[in-house]
Amino acid sequence: MPEPTRRQVIIPLIPHRSAAAAARQEVHFRSPPPLALYVHIPWCVQKCPYCDFNSHPVPAAPNADRSPPAIPEDDYLAALIADLESALPMIWGRRVDSVFLGGGTPSLLSGAGVDTLLAALRSRLPLLPSAEITLEANPASVEAGKFAAFRAAGVNRLSIGIQSFNPRHLVALGRAHDDRESRTAVEIAARHFENFNLDLIYGLPGQTLAEAIDDIETALSFAPPHLSCYQLTIEANTAFAARPPILPEADICADMQDAIEARLAAAGYHHYETSAFARTGQECRHNLNYWHFGDYLGIGAGAHSKLTLHDQVLRQMRWKRPEQYLARVATGTPLQQAFAVAATDLPFEFMLNAMRLIEGFDASLFEARTSRPLISIESELRQAERDGLLERNAQRIAPSDRGRRFLNQLLARFLADTDRRS
Repeated sequence: MPEPTRRQVIIPLIPHRSAAAAARQEVHFRSPPPLALYVHIPWCVQKCPYCDFNSHPVPAAPNADRSPPAIPEDDYLAALIADLESALPMIWGRRVDSVFLGGGTPSLLSGAGVDTLLAALRSRLPLLPSAEITLEANPASVEAGKFAAFRAAGVNRLSIGIQSFNPRHLVALGRAHDDRESRTAVEIAARHFENFNLDLIYGLPGQTLAEAIDDIETALSFAPPHLSCYQLTIEANTAFAARPPILPEADICADMQDAIEARLAAAGYHHYETSAFARTGQECRHNLNYWHFGDYLGIGAGAHSKLTLHDQVLRQMRWKRPEQYLARVATGTPLQQAFAVAATDLPFEFMLNAMRLIEGFDASLFEARTSRPLISIESELRQAERDGLLERNAQRIAPSDRGRRFLNQLLARFLADTDRRS
C-alpha cells in the first residue's frame, strides 16, 4: 500500500460476507451493550454540494418572507412513532441512554412537533431521566427562533451546522445561511442550552490557513462546550464529485489540522475523537456509544440500526426516500434491509469505530462487544505496533499519533485477514 498523504483518512467499506461465511463461527453475548436511539429527519432547505447523507430538498415557500419549507410533519411524526412501535420487540426492556435527532435538518420540525415526538418516545421507551437528547439545527434565522421551544420540549443538547463564519466560504459550500445568521444562531443557542456543539469544516475551496484559524477563533468567542472540526472531503454521488472544486493542497490541510488541534488544546478542549473536541465532561455521549461499538436503534427514512442479540449482531436499514418510507411504514414494513454481521467481520467493525478514539479503548471491551477473545487479533495488533500505528498495554489499546494521522493504514491491518481468522 502506498504511503498516504498526511492526515488522509479513508474508511474502507465493510465487506459483505456470505451466509456460509457467517455460519462458520458462532457468537454468544452475555449482555448487550448500551443502547441509543437515532431519529432521522430527511429534509433540508437545499442539498449542499458536499453532502452525501440521506437528505432531500423540499420546495421553498411561495412567499418571499423566508418561511420554512413545508414538510409533511404530522404524517412523518406518525410514521416515526409507528416505526418505533414495530421495533419495540427487538429492544424490549432495554434502557435508552441517548437520543439523537439527525438529518437532514431536524430543526425544520416545529417546537410542537419535537415535543410530540419526545413525549411519544418517553411513553414507549425506558428513557433515562439524565439521557442526552441532541437535535441538529441549521443556523438560518427562522430556525434559530425555535431554539427556546426545542429546549422546552426536552432537547438538552443542540448541534449547529455552522461550517464556516466566512461569507465567501459559506457561498462556496452552498449553505442556506450567511455569517450573520451563524452568529445569531449561536448567541441564541447559548442563551437556551448549557450544552451545544458547533460543526466547522476546514480545507475549503480557496481557504487559507489564517482563514481556517479565524473560524476557530470566532467559534471560541462563543465558548461552546463542544466543537466538531472536519476536513472537507469529496464524496461520491455529490455535486462536488461531479464538479470538483479546487481545494487547498494536502500539506496545507495538514497544517490547518495541526494548528486547529494546537489552538483548541490551548483553549482547554479535550481532543477525544478524530474530529471532536470538548470541555471536560461535555463529550457527546451518543457518539461515544458509536465509537465504543454500542447498540443503536435507528428510525426514520434511511436510518441504520445495530442491535446485539444473544447470538448475533443485527444490522438494519429503513427505506431511504421519504415517500418510500412513509408508504412502507403504512404497510408495516419499514425495513429495506436486515442482516446478521458475520462473526469474522466483528473485529474489523469494532476497530473501525474504536480506533477513532484518541485514547483508544479498554482491552476488555473487545471481547464484550465482539464475542471474540482479544488474542484472535494478536498478530494484527503486533504488526500495527511494529509499524508505529498503535500503542497498547495490558489495560488499553489506542492509535499512536502516526496511527491517528494514517487511520486508513491502521484499519487495513484488521481488514486484510478476516478470511484467515474464520
